[in-house]
Amino acid sequence: MIDINEIRNDFPILSRKVNGHQLVYLDNAATTHKPRSVINALVDFYENHNSNVHRGVHTLSMEATDQFEEAREKISSFINSETSQSIIWTRNASESLNIISYSWGYKNISEGDEILLSPMEHHSNLIPWQELARVKGAKIKYLSLNDDGTLDLSNIDELMTSNTKLVSIVHVSNALGTINPVKELCEKAHQVGALFVLDGAQSIPHMLVDVQEIDCDFFVFSGHKMMGPTGIGVLYGKMEVLEKMDPVFTGGEMVLEVSYEKASWADIPMRFEAGTPNIADSIALGTAVDYLQNIGMDNIHNYEKTITSYGLEKFKELESEGVTLFGPKSSELKGAVFSFHIPGIHPHDLGTILDGMGIAVRTGHHCAMPLIRSLGVSATARASFYVYNTLNEVDLLIDGIKSTIRYFTDGSN
Repeated sequence: MIDINEIRNDFPILSRKVNGHQLVYLDNAATTHKPRSVINALVDFYENHNSNVHRGVHTLSMEATDQFEEAREKISSFINSETSQSIIWTRNASESLNIISYSWGYKNISEGDEILLSPMEHHSNLIPWQELARVKGAKIKYLSLNDDGTLDLSNIDELMTSNTKLVSIVHVSNALGTINPVKELCEKAHQVGALFVLDGAQSIPHMLVDVQEIDCDFFVFSGHKMMGPTGIGVLYGKMEVLEKMDPVFTGGEMVLEVSYEKASWADIPMRFEAGTPNIADSIALGTAVDYLQNIGMDNIHNYEKTITSYGLEKFKELESEGVTLFGPKSSELKGAVFSFHIPGIHPHDLGTILDGMGIAVRTGHHCAMPLIRSLGVSATARASFYVYNTLNEVDLLIDGIKSTIRYFTDGSN
């Protein structure tokens, strides 16, 4: 069991009031808040250890380098990668996916090849492949969705063929909350000789992810969605794949030898980390991993299943108001993400009214525009929960929605 009040006390921002109300932060799929330990790690680095890494024999540089590489080791252990060499620092999951597209894709995708995606992909796991296919003359195929927002795998053997070279799938949908059967999809991809890319931006903060068990060829995620700072992300790749890839960015210490005529590349991971890296945020992300592991990823996942189950029950109270909740209706198939539509009330209006109550939700297409349009709406409101949220905050959300509906129907609240 975990003590939610104790956890909440670790997050300074959760004590803030917004518009005269205690903050109810339900926008965790966009970004999560940071515990004091992560904030303190940033302050400590700049106050006591600030220096460039890998470039000096003086004390500060060696301290910074040790902390920087220790954070890489923490990430490697956290996702159970074969070696910390397979952990590459990037700015975010989006950059990680673009590196895969430019470095691996442009070298290995040819005219007539096929890339398989799901219909629920974030733009970051869609547009890089669209551009790659456009330039190389490849074709993108899509899995279908069942009515409950889960993937329809009934025709998977028809979609995956010898022409399929890459399968890139989100682990947990940021718009529907759907938890996808990624290990099964990875096995299918490998059976036809395709590489498997896993977008873990919405899974790594909420559940245990073992890249060796899944057997994915690439795994990407962003630090800010898992209690870490913004501007730091991770690209994991199998070493045998990374070693055949060329760098996208050049300069700085990503080289082995340089002459006036040419250059050769350093070993992995330095090959993909041109210039001065984001040192402080990498170290702070390592601290975020410490915090998550101290709670326990299984504890986090199980607690969020409780929130999801409770939220699904509470949303049933809104069905008589015409509210549509998208995505699976089971906590076994869905993360704590609730995207919904209210007839006659634009999500932006709802979001503004809820903000007046101190409740922060997301409104719009959630960087999944094709998916949202396929649902028959232009936008949705989205409430996304994390381990520091409470069941009472679910109640406050539901009460806020009911109050908004009353305001638009009879002018009262």
